[in-house]
Amino acid sequence: MSAELKRTPLANVHLAAGARMVDFGGWEMPVNYGSQIEEHHAVRRDAGMFDVSHMLNVDVVGADATPFLRKLIANDVAKLTQAGKALYSCMLNPQGGVIDDLIVYFFTPTQWRLVVNAGTAEKDIAWMQRVAASSGFNVTVTPRRDLAMVAVQGPNARAKVWATRPAWRASTESLGVFSGAQFPGDTMVARTGYTGEDGFEIVVPASEVEQLWRDLTAQGVAPCGLGARDTLRLEAGMNLYGQDMDELIHPNQAGLTWTVSLKDVDRRFIGRDAIEQFADPRVFIGLKLLDRGVMRAHMVVRTAQGLGEVTSGTMSPTMGVSVGFGRLPQGVAVGDQVEIDIRGKWVPAEVCKLPFVRNGQVLTHA
Repeated sequence: MSAELKRTPLANVHLAAGARMVDFGGWEMPVNYGSQIEEHHAVRRDAGMFDVSHMLNVDVVGADATPFLRKLIANDVAKLTQAGKALYSCMLNPQGGVIDDLIVYFFTPTQWRLVVNAGTAEKDIAWMQRVAASSGFNVTVTPRRDLAMVAVQGPNARAKVWATRPAWRASTESLGVFSGAQFPGDTMVARTGYTGEDGFEIVVPASEVEQLWRDLTAQGVAPCGLGARDTLRLEAGMNLYGQDMDELIHPNQAGLTWTVSLKDVDRRFIGRDAIEQFADPRVFIGLKLLDRGVMRAHMVVRTAQGLGEVTSGTMSPTMGVSVGFGRLPQGVAVGDQVEIDIRGKWVPAEVCKLPFVRNGQVLTHA
């Protein structure tokens, strides 16, 4: 493992647990702790946890924090009026391409927090500071590398977190989905995730995360790596930045139209002009293989309307078949039969509605 890779505060814990470590966007991260399949099933059936400290919490504070964020991202933060409430959105470039997808939390009109992807974090910070300076916003953008983050996911996740930290229960038991609660000492517990299961994403000071991880392990929460995180998010119909979208892809080309708010005609967020003027001839939709094989990114899809491609693909441990996302020609619809080029063989597949799995239940039958 290259000494140049960045490490989270939990890196030594992962190594001691026998995790197989890989280079993930310049970070040394665990891909699994022995069995990716068992880790996947632990999240679907009980509770698993992920070290997501490579992702960056960013505090946005100042008198102009709200107007700044209304310009910066495609969803409208004006929707958020209750402290701790969050929304998911894309941050676009002037051409309408996705710089990053992120979660933004509202605390007060002058105090917000964003959580951005690890691989784009430095680019994101530079872009935010450039937008703030060029438009004269009175706002401070502060990356919080002093914080660590653990995602605990699964049907029993919240109960096991409360058993681990009973003091958190009163403030988090009534939390709705996509809401967070702050605690003294730079701690935040949010009911968000990337698996299609219930649970919490927990932010704590980096100095406290190792003890939290060990305490959660003692409560029977299974440590899980990036391998299971990928199969879980794909079953749940959740995009991966750099694979399903990037700076050349508009939100509607990645099934993310729902994250864009055009309701306020006076809110000219960055990228709005481009996405209003551009109608893309492709659809973003689910794929399920009907024969043996595994779909992977960039495989060609043959449809009655023309060619498309797989953006993400894997073997679904929950469904027992290969599933994926496709960017396909306009006119392709749920239920259509298509073919995937897998190593020179055209393998039949079916077009499906997303997601495939949610809260442990298969929504698209194998």
